[in-house]
Amino acid sequence: MSDKRLRVAILGTRGIPARYGGFETFAEQLSVRLVTRGFDVTVYAEADGIPPPDQTYRGVRVRYRRRPRWGPASVIAYDCACLWDARRGYDLVYMLGYGAAWACWWPRVWGTPVWINVDGLEWARSKWSAPARWYLRLMEWVATRTATRLIADAEAIAQRFRQRYPHGAPCTTIAYGAHLVEPTQVSPAPLAAWGLMPGQYALVVARPEPENHVLEIVQGYLQHPGDWPLIVVGDVSGETPYQRRLLALQSERIRFIGAVYDPVQLTALRAHAAVYLHGHSVGGTNPSLLESMACGSLIIAHDNPFNREVAGAGAEYFDGPAALARALLALRHLAPALAQRRRRWVQGVVRRRYDWDRVADAYVHLIHRQLGRAGTAR
Repeated sequence: MSDKRLRVAILGTRGIPARYGGFETFAEQLSVRLVTRGFDVTVYAEADGIPPPDQTYRGVRVRYRRRPRWGPASVIAYDCACLWDARRGYDLVYMLGYGAAWACWWPRVWGTPVWINVDGLEWARSKWSAPARWYLRLMEWVATRTATRLIADAEAIAQRFRQRYPHGAPCTTIAYGAHLVEPTQVSPAPLAAWGLMPGQYALVVARPEPENHVLEIVQGYLQHPGDWPLIVVGDVSGETPYQRRLLALQSERIRFIGAVYDPVQLTALRAHAAVYLHGHSVGGTNPSLLESMACGSLIIAHDNPFNREVAGAGAEYFDGPAALARALLALRHLAPALAQRRRRWVQGVVRRRYDWDRVADAYVHLIHRQLGRAGTAR
């Protein structure tokens, strides 16, 4: 058996170390673990102008490609530039997202396998215009033809692809990951920036978009008696009609604190919240839900297959404002011992199913099974 290190390229992110969103966190967590398991890994990163020389981050090569400023098309152009650069020299190209699925043929022409992480139902997001939704729906189908394998982070997403595209590329479920957090070891000091006390506020972390049901959460919270504030983390600036509807409900009890990117602040907000309210409905395994579970949060989630797959019996569920108000009331009267048991239960789910090392081991197993240790790069 050859000892040659398998060469893996990860595309579709802004780069590492992670500073933005779920794909960046995923790329960092997976790539550094693949390196420790004997792989040669490159993560592509965007550059505003002339790309700087390649750099190294924790053993991972970070290779820069220029991202043009073409509005919504800039992401696709950047992904295409990365795909063209990665068309040869790797044993596996792993594209995160299917927006540039048509260009995934390029590495295949040079004999390089291409995996595509299909994420969630991207075409269902309200932020896209009608033409963009049509394009993304088309790219979903194209991805099933250009990829050698699709990866979903939730079984509900994988089942949808298998049923809708039975003759497309095989779809494998490998979970997203999270780090366990012990709340008693998280300093509450960052809460002072917002005048908050531990255990005396509810929390939402979400982009202010209809499919994340932030408005329904706010409306349900207002139906629930109580004085604690609802803290909404997300950029609610009033740029869209939906955001303006949210801002109309702003008060001392409903507080929009903007986007929070600092991981220490976010962890403190999650670890010390009385309850985490999760409204996402079109993704697969949502990182924000996992990270709150890792903190042992009490959770009320929107009732859909993706959230139930992740949180299971460890959460209450809502399908509208009235149901959310009832769930809040139920948690308010939950005995402390039962609340603690539920907190430990959701942390146990993360430990068993969403540990980053387990996620990396699943990828190593699949890569070796599909490619063999010798690889096929040209």
